[in-house]
Amino acid sequence: MKFGKTIKIFLIDGDPNGRMSCELSNWSGKAYKIPRIMIKECIDRDDLMNTGIYLLFGKNEEGKDLVYIGEAEIVFKRLSQHLNQKDFWNEAIVFISKDDNLNKAHIKYLENRLHNIALSTKRYELQNSVVPTQSSISESDKAEMEEFIDNIKMLVNTLGHKVFEAKRELQPKQSQDVFSIKAARGADAQGEPTSDGFVVFKGSKAAGTVVSSMIQSFIALRQKLITNGILVEKGEYYEFAEDYIFSSPSTAAITVMGRSANGLTEWKQKDGKTLREFEKD
Repeated sequence: MKFGKTIKIFLIDGDPNGRMSCELSNWSGKAYKIPRIMIKECIDRDDLMNTGIYLLFGKNEEGKDLVYIGEAEIVFKRLSQHLNQKDFWNEAIVFISKDDNLNKAHIKYLENRLHNIALSTKRYELQNSVVPTQSSISESDKAEMEEFIDNIKMLVNTLGHKVFEAKRELQPKQSQDVFSIKAARGADAQGEPTSDGFVVFKGSKAAGTVVSSMIQSFIALRQKLITNGILVEKGEYYEFAEDYIFSSPSTAAITVMGRSANGLTEWKQKDGKTLREFEKD
């Protein structure tokens, strides 16, 4: 069972586009969200002179989300160095301990775990050239750091980045909770609605061909997924190599079926209930 959380967000400069700090009730950690253009102004933040973990966010020319995950014994100094060393990022999110209780082993552990979580979700393209080394810490410290990670994930999501969030949200326990499509030309897919759109599950099958009347923009989308290795040719059909989030149920259905489709009526649960009916309940 999940309980409500109180998050205190302070606009340091009185500007929603400027620097902000975030704190959770009864947590010793603290987060900062800092635009790249305001890094130098953070020289006045004493706690950024401490040990911490940080994430650099940006996009490439194709609009793909990018992230670099790092650690530092003096966070402000490291961020200042990245102004000259890395140009892809435009925003940093930093985590420090208000009681200065994070040591080098702790942040190395956090860096490795966060890197691996981001890698597993496949939402952002990692800019780390090597996998961070995981430090060896005690069982009690590991428990504390795992709790720290849970709070990092929550705050990073709250601050606008789902880099650590699994694409599947409902985590269905029974097959009837899953929506599916089974149609012509090998289409046989499963998925679920999420807060981002509609996710089609890894292993789902998309039609091997598309109808001649299919809208060109959707043909281009399918081709992009093929080029990027999301859809892999398997003879008479294409298979999803990983979970993939579409902007809407209809876009997902069109891609799977290779023709025009209304996702609200095409996606159905095991008992035949459509997505439209499910959303009305």
